[in-house]
Amino acid sequence: MDKRTRYIVVDTAVLPEIFGKVLEVKKLVADKTERSFSSACKRMGISRSAFYKYRDCVFAYDDKMTQQIVNFSVTLRDEAGVLSNVLTTLYSMRANILTVNQNIPVDGVAQVSLSLKMGEGMANPIDITHKISALQGVVEVRLLSGE
Repeated sequence: MDKRTRYIVVDTAVLPEIFGKVLEVKKLVADKTERSFSSACKRMGISRSAFYKYRDCVFAYDDKMTQQIVNFSVTLRDEAGVLSNVLTTLYSMRANILTVNQNIPVDGVAQVSLSLKMGEGMANPIDITHKISALQGVVEVRLLSGE
C-alpha cells in the first residue's frame, strides 16, 4: 500500500466524538482560554494520551466556498486616526482582518497592505474599495488579489 499522506473530508456527525474534542483542545490552548494541553484535556473530558495520539492528524476544515482572502494596497496620509478609521470601517463591514502591514511614512503618505478573510454576509471587495476610498485621509485603494 502507498505510504503517502491522504486527506479526506468527513462530516463530524459520523466520526467518533474524540476527534471533535481534540480540535476543541487545540483551540482552547491556541486562544489562551486554557494554559496547557493538560488542563484543556481535563476540561474537554479526554485523556492526554488520546489527545497526543490524534493531535497531529486532526485538523479543522474551512469551507473555501464561503470564504476567500483578498489583499488590498492602501495609501494613507500621515495623519492621526486615518488607519484607525480604515480599520473601524472594515469592522463595520464585517471584515475579518488577517494582516495589517504599514510602512514608515514617506513624503506625507504611508503604504498599508491589508489581507481580509471574506465570509458570508460581508460586503464584496469592490464595495469595500469604494467605501475605504471615500474616507478622509485615504489617497488610494487598490484591490491586489482575491483567492
